[in-house]
This record gives sequence, structure tokens and C-alpha cells, in this order.
Amino acid sequence: MATDSENMLALEPIVNGILETIDKEREREIISRRFGLFDRKETLEQIGELLGITRERVRQLEKAVIAKLKESGEKGLPLIKETEQRLLSELEQLGKVARIGTLTGKVSSTNDRISQSRVSFIAHLSPELVVIEDNDNFYHLVGLKNAHSEDSLRKQITKVAEAVKTIGKPTNIKEVAKAVSDSDIKHVEALASTSKKLATLNGKWGLIKWPTVNPKNIRDKIYVILQVEGKPLHFNEIAKSIKDSEFKRNNVTTQAIHNELIKDGRFVLIGRGIYALKEWGYSKGTVADIISDVLKKAGEPLHRDEIVKRVLKSRHVKETTILLNLQGKDQFKRVAKATYTLAEG
Repeated sequence: MATDSENMLALEPIVNGILETIDKEREREIISRRFGLFDRKETLEQIGELLGITRERVRQLEKAVIAKLKESGEKGLPLIKETEQRLLSELEQLGKVARIGTLTGKVSSTNDRISQSRVSFIAHLSPELVVIEDNDNFYHLVGLKNAHSEDSLRKQITKVAEAVKTIGKPTNIKEVAKAVSDSDIKHVEALASTSKKLATLNGKWGLIKWPTVNPKNIRDKIYVILQVEGKPLHFNEIAKSIKDSEFKRNNVTTQAIHNELIKDGRFVLIGRGIYALKEWGYSKGTVADIISDVLKKAGEPLHRDEIVKRVLKSRHVKETTILLNLQGKDQFKRVAKATYTLAEG
């Protein structure tokens, strides 16, 4: 049985083999530099200055050489054709479209910038593939031409992003697929992954600007952790969850996390080091403040056991702490055996 490494493409010899079919050295140089096959990508101006020709002439030569290589590929140039079949197969598995980095990771043992440039170059030569370069809206991506043209691919990705925006909150990909009327969930997810307008976290998709799917600072990461857990957590537990998460820059200190919990109004201290989200119905204040709220809402005296029960719904403290506040604060008055009300102000 072949190992994973044996199934990987040897991109450099494939690219060299394709370049050798180009007769003129100057044209090979243009293609190598424009696609960044051995070093960084260069602009038309940079290459023109190096070769002593105009920017427009570089563009013309690049276009002509790529057209010839595509024609050779259509006629069955082995180096292009065999590699193309591998890319087609992987893209089918990935959902018919993928970021160049995702596709490169499937076919190459290295997934650096040069390897990605080589895969992109080969994809450009294939009549069965469509390539969209990196821009403000889309990541550098490759798609199957039998599923979409370049124009329709752009429109489909944009449609998915607009659907998420319309839904208005982080949602699973099945709901997004339903919103765009596409039963192929893998395809919709693949489209979403190529949009720079979208982000995903914990199985939910949303706009890149939404902190719940793309938390950028410590406070947002804390919020996401608490929301995912759905229950109050000690700040040490929050710190561990952030360190174990898929967040970028997840190596923040416990002290930094504690500091942000104290400063951000979205979080409420409900016990010794235990925090909850304010949106869950918790409010800031001491145990005495919570007892006062309980008695005000009740509108009548309450037995101490009932007071304890109600306070514990919003504070993780010991029962003795509640009883000491109830018995030791002037704002509470005992009106019957073990029964208390608010003292008249």
C-alpha cells in the first residue's frame, strides 16, 4: 500500500519539465518570475526592467506563452495532463473549489508559498480548472470548470456571503446551504471557505467582522468560550479553554484573562473567580445586593431557605455566605422565624 508521501506530487520536476517545453530562455524567465515558481512573484514592471523591455511587452509574452502551454496540455502533454487529473480528483473531494493552500496541502509534502505558486501555475494551464487570484473579496482559489466558470464562481461565493449576512448570526453550513438553495453542503462550505467576507469557528459560519466567529482580542475570546460552554466558568478554566482552542494567538496569560474579565461589562463575577455572561440574566453586585433584588422582586417576606435558593441561581457562593449577609446587614429585617424582608429605608 502506498504511503501518503508516495502519493504526493513532486512539484519542482513537474514545473521544470513544463518550463523546458518553452523554447526561449527569456520567456521561461518571464513565466518563472510572474508565477513565483522559484522565488517571490514579480510584477510586470520589475520583470520588464530586468529584461530591458516594456511592461506591456512582458504582459504580451506571458499571455502568449500561457496560451501555448494550455494548448499543449489539451493535446496531452503528459506532465500537465497527469498532474491535472490529480488536482481534479482532489478538488472533487474538497467540494469542487478550494483555497490554493488547501489544495496544495493535499498534493504536496510542502505547503509553502513556492509550492502553492507551482500548483497555481499548473492549474492555470489546465482547461478543466478555473483560478481566481487573491483580492479583497476572495482568497487565491481553484475550482472545477465543469461546476462553474470564473464569473459564476465569483457570483456563487458572493451569494453565500450575502446569505450569511442576511441570516444575521453565526449559523451552521446546512442553514447557509438552505438559504442559497444548494443541496450540496460540501460545495457550499467550500465556497464559504474561499470568501474573505466569512469566517468559521466551532462549526458556525459568520461575517469576518463578527467576534463570535473571528475573535481578535482577549475579551472576544473569553466571550466565545463562555458562549460555547453555556455555563459559568472559573477564570482558570477559561484560560485553559483559550489555550486549547483553535484561536490565533491563544497563548495569553491567565492574569491577562482575569484582568479582561474584570474590565468588560459583558462578564459578571458570580462567585470566587467564577464568571458568567451578563446576557444570561446575571447582574453585577455583592451578595447583599442580590439578596435585596430577590426580596424586591418577591414583594413579600421570604423564608431564609427560599432566599438562599433564589440567590444561588445567580451567585456561586456558599450558603453560609448568604446567611451571614442576611443576618448581619442592617438592610434586612427578620419579621418571623427565619423569615426576612427589606428594612424600611
